[in-house]
Amino acid sequence: MIDSLFDLSGRVAVVTGGLGRLGSVYVDGLTERGMKVAVFDVATRETAPGAHRVDVTDRASIEAATGRVLAEWGVPHVLVNNAALDSPPDAPPEEVGPFETYPEASFDRVMDVNVKGTLLCCQVIGAAMAGEGRGSIVNISSIYGLLSPQQDVYAFRRRGGESFTKPVAYSVSKSAILNLTRYLATYWAKSGVRVNTLTLAGVFDDQPEEFLEAYTERVPLGRMADAREALGAVVFLASDASSYMTGANLVVDGGWSAW
Repeated sequence: MIDSLFDLSGRVAVVTGGLGRLGSVYVDGLTERGMKVAVFDVATRETAPGAHRVDVTDRASIEAATGRVLAEWGVPHVLVNNAALDSPPDAPPEEVGPFETYPEASFDRVMDVNVKGTLLCCQVIGAAMAGEGRGSIVNISSIYGLLSPQQDVYAFRRRGGESFTKPVAYSVSKSAILNLTRYLATYWAKSGVRVNTLTLAGVFDDQPEEFLEAYTERVPLGRMADAREALGAVVFLASDASSYMTGANLVVDGGWSAW
């Protein structure tokens, strides 16, 4: 028996970046709970139900895909803004070097996807939700948008002779998400659209052992999150269980920010 507070069956969701490490977990988890889930991802091949190739930095691309969702399934009940860029482990040296020389082009690229992409999806899909008088938007942020990165966690890279600094753009972009959420929560409150942030700390993904040791030393629970633990928070924010929450920031970080 499904608790009615958490019952999502028959509802429609859009998950941006739905092919990614966490995005795919959200898509599968919401689908398992009876939702019709549209995947908006730049890498999507539009051969599966609900798959839409979308560049979240391109409003026309979002509008076209949203139009198809509206025609097939109706106005979404849930939008999970998950699409994001960060500097990958194999990023070029100039991207993970000192702050003073961080490339402007790299900053623009991250801000374009992480901030503008979220804003545009909220404009297009949130407007449709507001027209229906209901909806829940979940904007995914990071503990690095709430607190500065612990650069010592990456010391193992420097011990190996590399010059490595966790770049600035990801932190700035994820911090921007927090206040975009608050803005939209107040803007759409009377239209029945709730907007909340989900702030996550590190999720286990077979990271290097040296990183795992350094990272988990700083987590009171002593481990990284499992992807399904992030899913639980998304289900909560998407469902009626969080019906009196808007403009909030739900932090799921194993206690990282409690020190």
